[in-house]
Amino acid sequence: SGDMAVVAEAADGHEAIQQVHQIHPDVAVIDISMPGLDGLEVISQLRHYYADLPILILTMHEEEQYVVRSIAAGASGYITKRSAPEQLVKAIRKVYEGGRFLSDTAAESLAQHMASGARSRSPLDSLSNREIQVLRHLALGHTVKEIAEAYHLSTNTVHTYRLRLLKKLNLRNNAELSLFAIQNRLVEV
Repeated sequence: SGDMAVVAEAADGHEAIQQVHQIHPDVAVIDISMPGLDGLEVISQLRHYYADLPILILTMHEEEQYVVRSIAAGASGYITKRSAPEQLVKAIRKVYEGGRFLSDTAAESLAQHMASGARSRSPLDSLSNREIQVLRHLALGHTVKEIAEAYHLSTNTVHTYRLRLLKKLNLRNNAELSLFAIQNRLVEV
């Protein structure tokens, strides 16, 4: 569409943040499951630097967890790749104008999350965003050292997150963590 142009593309989360610093786009379109820093981390870092930058999540993930956490982290909109082609332009316009945009599936997920209120939900609800990130990386087979480098954390800190995950989720090892992440669709198989 004539009034829009892709001004930069990024291969991973770190690059996405650098590109925004350099180019100052009108809207940032972010995927949740980027290599390196994941989308939730990118949202919160961009929010820290640019309070007013509209951030649109474009992802294959339709899970309630991701929708809720993305909006909580400061995303202005959330659309799934399935619904993308016809909705993307509309979504970009809407968030650029200061509005919010949720695809039907994302809106439904958010509504379900709010409706389930105090009722007990997924064990994922007890995890912080950082714990979810560490869980995803472990499930993808990344080492503690690689995770520490990606998030500028010490290996001790990542070990602590791993132990906390095992305890909170009542699991015994990385294999069980991986299986849990796959069952809860935190990683694509």
